[in-house]
Amino acid sequence: MDTGERRRTGEARPLITELIDETTVESVAQEAWISLVGEEELLVPLPGEPVTDPVSSWVDVVGPWTGSVVLTTGRRTAEELTRALLREHSPEVLEDEDVADAFGEIANVVGGNVKAALPGSSGLSLPDVGEAPAVRNPEDVCRADLLWRGQPISISVQGALPPLPAH
Repeated sequence: MDTGERRRTGEARPLITELIDETTVESVAQEAWISLVGEEELLVPLPGEPVTDPVSSWVDVVGPWTGSVVLTTGRRTAEELTRALLREHSPEVLEDEDVADAFGEIANVVGGNVKAALPGSSGLSLPDVGEAPAVRNPEDVCRADLLWRGQPISISVQGALPPLPAH
């Protein structure tokens, strides 16, 4: 009977930084931005000021590496993104649900692109919007800080599991 003990003691879980780097995260985010927001809407790889009134959207990736792809920006920037996605179909007054749907869709596409860059087969959850999931293992994080229309957006690919105990 396989108790899983061999796997727990003999095989270390990969850290995201062993699988992808910040340049890859920026690249997949740029691809998503161009396809969803438009070719003229570029992300600039520069960190901005800390976000005030943050909102996050994320998807979970489950496979050889398990974690979340999290986008975080200010609420106003999330609203601007929603208008950019909806273009001429954008209502005069945005409902919270409109912002959640649009910002969640961006996380879904970026997360799908990250999943495709990872080795092996993985599954992707439906997007969620709210307060970002907590970082469980600071060593299992790959983060890109970007600017869109001069506003900060961070994209964090972060492991869902705590660090393994040292042997």
